[in-house]
Amino acid sequence: METTPPSQGFNWRTYKNDTLSGITVALALVPEAVAFAFVAGVHPLVGLYAAAIVGMITAIFGGRPGMITAAAGSLAVVMMHLVMEHSAAYLFLAVIMMGVFQIIIGIMKWGRFIRMVPSSVMLGFVNGLALIILVAQFTQFKDVDGNWLNGDAMTMMVAIIAATLAIIYLLPKITTAVPSALAAIVLVALAVVMFDINAVTVGDRAAVSGTLESLVYGDGTEGGFQGLSWFTTLPEGFWSLETLWIVLPYAIILTIIGSTESLLTMTLIDDITETRGKANKECIALGSANCVAGSFGTMGGCALIGQSMINVKSGGTGRWSGISAALGLFVIILAAAPLIEMVPIGALVGLMFFVVIATFNWSSLQIMRGMTKADAFVVVVVTVLTVMFDLAVAVIAGVIIAALVFAWQHAQRIFITSSTETIDGKESKTYNIQGPLFFASAKNFIDAFDPKNDPECVQIDFMYSRVYDHSGVEAIENLTQKYKSAGKKLTLKHLSPECRTLLHNARDLIEVNVSEDPHYHVSISGKK
Repeated sequence: METTPPSQGFNWRTYKNDTLSGITVALALVPEAVAFAFVAGVHPLVGLYAAAIVGMITAIFGGRPGMITAAAGSLAVVMMHLVMEHSAAYLFLAVIMMGVFQIIIGIMKWGRFIRMVPSSVMLGFVNGLALIILVAQFTQFKDVDGNWLNGDAMTMMVAIIAATLAIIYLLPKITTAVPSALAAIVLVALAVVMFDINAVTVGDRAAVSGTLESLVYGDGTEGGFQGLSWFTTLPEGFWSLETLWIVLPYAIILTIIGSTESLLTMTLIDDITETRGKANKECIALGSANCVAGSFGTMGGCALIGQSMINVKSGGTGRWSGISAALGLFVIILAAAPLIEMVPIGALVGLMFFVVIATFNWSSLQIMRGMTKADAFVVVVVTVLTVMFDLAVAVIAGVIIAALVFAWQHAQRIFITSSTETIDGKESKTYNIQGPLFFASAKNFIDAFDPKNDPECVQIDFMYSRVYDHSGVEAIENLTQKYKSAGKKLTLKHLSPECRTLLHNARDLIEVNVSEDPHYHVSISGKK
């Protein structure tokens, strides 16, 4: 069963740690939320409001205290295509639908299936996430006409990126009082303003791309952003079946990606804190948060591995850490919203390069040498499919491949031995089965028998075997037909009650020796 850390009453030290950790996370979230919103093709405040709303709701009602939820790069990359092809209004509907699907996942208790994701798929998932964020940055090296930057424009872009990365990596060697990512964004932006450097800013790019006009906030004027608002203007014919079919594929992909990343992050925090989060409760809270975020016209989000690690390592393991981070974001939004559009694009690209470097699991290059060929193949496939398609396709394909490899390996582990004895002058042959009987091993199971040359009485002992699916049942039925056609009797011994249930439809053909069957049960994990 899933458990959360037991309540220990009010503890000033814990409260202080959660507060300080939450403030640190809030400061670190600002540049990332802005950058992810930029990747998605929406106004920076859409990412900030999403981080605050989703972070607050999941912190209060989620199943994993200490985990940080906000706007995410993995979702932003998918959102970018929807915004580019249609508009931000379609994105908001997709976020609401994603939330509904996530609530369904939680209610149906499907969160437990995250345990079925192999480590090789997780490695490919993380590396693929880093690569798609990297690829998304290349579009920022083009002008509004789609041509690559050159001359002074390219030089300035590279210089700003280099300065941003230098501050991010060097500042922690001097002080850790301020998050280096936030300091880099602020310092680079101040330098651009003070020295009147001709650099493209967030406000410039948003106004040129028409992002602001696609939003439904405030008065819709360029460079302005009046705050949160419900939908006030929507495209003509928005509420139609055609719109549903446009949004549905994106909503499904966002659901799979957001739920997977959140549950994988929860698993990691569980290991670090040596506690157990509630996967299904987290899915319901995340879905509810995304429904609210989408209704208010933000990009929604999911759990962030990096920020969650920062929070936990800083001592923030309680719910208050997430709540204080969300409150801190609201304060930052209200106080610094007009300043966000002054941030140069190069600074955000530099930050995203840092996120890519930090996200990519460089040790996986060494780990793959010690993996089996099948696991290494899964890592490569998931990574490549992530870049070519999206994380949802990659993770599903990775799990399927890993499952097929598992099935093949276990199909080779069915062993059958036989012995012959004479009882009351009648010869009898017993086949002893070891290993699972299911779709992958059914062929090997059938091939091990010789109905034509076997004696009249044949027994199959399942003491060390299980019949797991209908393919196993069909294999036994086919085998029974062969012995019946040869005029011979087939008896099954030591079947568990579960196996006998599977063989219910075959009882007119198969004799089951119930008296010798043991009474044991298949282990089933508790509900979560």
